[in-house]
Amino acid sequence: MTKEKDRMTGLRQISLLTAIPALLVIGPLIGLWVGRYLDGRLGTEPYMLVLFVALGFVASGRETWKLIKLASDTEAGNKK
Repeated sequence: MTKEKDRMTGLRQISLLTAIPALLVIGPLIGLWVGRYLDGRLGTEPYMLVLFVALGFVASGRETWKLIKLASDTEAGNKK
C-alpha cells in the first residue's frame, strides 16, 4: 500500500509541476488579448495592453507560486 501511495503522490506532483509552463504562457496571452481589445474600443493604445499584460504576468506568477507550494506540501506530507 505504501508503494502505491508513494507512486500516486509522485504522479500528482508531476502533474502539478507540468502545469507551470502553461500558466506562465496563458496569463500574459489573455492579458494581451484583453488589452488589445480594450485599446481598440477605447482608443487608449498602448496603455491597456501594457496594464493587462502586466496583470497577466502577476496572475501567472501567483498561480505558479501556489502550485509550487502545493507540490512542496504534498512532498512534505509524504515524508512524514
